[in-house]
Amino acid sequence: MTDFSGMIDGYRRFRAGDWAEERARWQELAEGQSPKVMVIACSDSRVEPSIIFDTAPGEMFVVRNVANLVPPFELDGSRHGVSAALEFALNQLQVPEVVVLGHGACGGVAAALSQRFKGAKPGEGGFIAHWVDLLDEARDRIVAAHGTGPDAVRLMEMEAVKVSLANLRSFPIVPEREAAGTLRLRGAYFAITDGVLHILDEESGAFAPV
Repeated sequence: MTDFSGMIDGYRRFRAGDWAEERARWQELAEGQSPKVMVIACSDSRVEPSIIFDTAPGEMFVVRNVANLVPPFELDGSRHGVSAALEFALNQLQVPEVVVLGHGACGGVAAALSQRFKGAKPGEGGFIAHWVDLLDEARDRIVAAHGTGPDAVRLMEMEAVKVSLANLRSFPIVPEREAAGTLRLRGAYFAITDGVLHILDEESGAFAPV
């Protein structure tokens, strides 16, 4: 497994290889960025958007967090990292697409389903509990219909994508731009076990493999 020393070794390989070979591209990137898509993905170390979509630096604006969640639009005076990233992507970068990327074997979704951190103090699981309680309503529906087994876990992982899409639309700028045809939201789900990407059809609510 790679530790920080291994990361530095990797940097040296990158600096001597890819960076040197693409120096003109890196010089261009130093002048600014103009990605055409924002990706909201999970922090999980196994789900790297640039690898899954085979993209180069500068092609995607990515924000990652536990369970690829987007909180709703709120004016509570707190610090909102996802909201700030979305604001920057839409207003400064003018991205025309936002993709929410969920995945299989998601620890954050598993925590939401099991509620294992419920009641924990901040620093001992409380931050996780308060973050994944964004999925409480979805959890209650899924547990009532499917229990807490493997089928429920997979449904919850996909439901996390739908919850984030719904919360994105609570930001006034999002439905405005969707109505104007200048923004499109997409939902996707990556199954780690078989490497298959599924795309959400919002009309039917179903995910289909690419």
